[in-house]
Amino acid sequence: MAELPTESQNLRTRGLMAEFIKGMDVSTIEEVERCGGRFYDNGQEGELLSILKRYGTNAVRLRLWNDPYSETKKPYGAGTNDLAVTVRIAKRALAQGMQFLLDLHYSDFWTDPGKQIKPKAWAGYDDDQLEQAVYDYTCRVLLTLKKENAFPTMIQIGNEVTNGLLWPNAKMPAYDNIARFISAGIRAARAVDAKLPVMIHLDNGGNNALYRDWFDHYMERGEDFDIIGLSYYPFWHGPLSDLANNMKDISERYQKDVIVAEVSMGYTMEDYQAYEKLADEERKGMATKVELAEKVPYPMTPEGQRQFMKEVMQVIRDVPNGRGKGFFYWEPAWIPVPGSGWATPESLAYIGDKGPCGNEWANQALFDYDGNALPALAEIRDF
Repeated sequence: MAELPTESQNLRTRGLMAEFIKGMDVSTIEEVERCGGRFYDNGQEGELLSILKRYGTNAVRLRLWNDPYSETKKPYGAGTNDLAVTVRIAKRALAQGMQFLLDLHYSDFWTDPGKQIKPKAWAGYDDDQLEQAVYDYTCRVLLTLKKENAFPTMIQIGNEVTNGLLWPNAKMPAYDNIARFISAGIRAARAVDAKLPVMIHLDNGGNNALYRDWFDHYMERGEDFDIIGLSYYPFWHGPLSDLANNMKDISERYQKDVIVAEVSMGYTMEDYQAYEKLADEERKGMATKVELAEKVPYPMTPEGQRQFMKEVMQVIRDVPNGRGKGFFYWEPAWIPVPGSGWATPESLAYIGDKGPCGNEWANQALFDYDGNALPALAEIRDF
């Protein structure tokens, strides 16, 4: 079982999270803007982060992929979030006075519980080489960000590592290697900046048994960290009461602060094919399929989205002992514009997915299909 946090651990998180985090993952923003996306507040066009700041946003989360390009240098899409892209978006956010959570995937493209593919450059590495690669890469990224005046205020070692990372070497139930590789990233972060708060992030935020099992195993093996991050999507992860109960339990059991690192809710079920300008066979369509939306106890309307965010924020704030530190809304600005989808043919080949591509998330953004701010943003601002 985890020990009580030391004074140095408390110092790492005290200043960072004195304010309730109202964060946004805006990893695709450069691509959306390049493809013609524009954003409006009360009919007036504005720069996205400036609009979000007016609505209370005080942090961004940015994913980082090692090498999101094919062998012939074609981009993988979904933001093609290499280090150069991350630096540029981070600078925009930091210039607004926002905090910055760096989300390291340790892959060349998406990682989640269903895929944790090694970077192409690490494909043939054994366990010792992977541990060293994680350490060296993490150091190199952080030192580059420091040099570029784009240093994060929090770091996430792996993305939704519920089933491990760097498969097959650290695929569940390979607990020793999972802890070994994550710990290498943590040691690297501490080597560059001992005060940088570290998050470990799982999906399925309502599943308490999963979190207990995962962190019980990790705590026996791994380096210490500061924050447990959870993903919570109401159409996948059960009722909000499950999230509340899980955050209460794990924050006490492991003496860790908790942040909902990914959350979203739909505001419409209206199709957006006309905006994407893709044929049926070229688009995957929205992730919130009708059968999933029917399970959610909020209507898929702007008002339903607003009410959901109000209740999510309250559940986080109600975590005992002030350990509920906030949230990051996942891709609030990924509106449907031609050319910005979740994958390209080249990235599909890398992850072994048959596709198709297209935008799966536009009906869960905090801006409508034309880029107009939705009522949930005002709810976030006023909370």
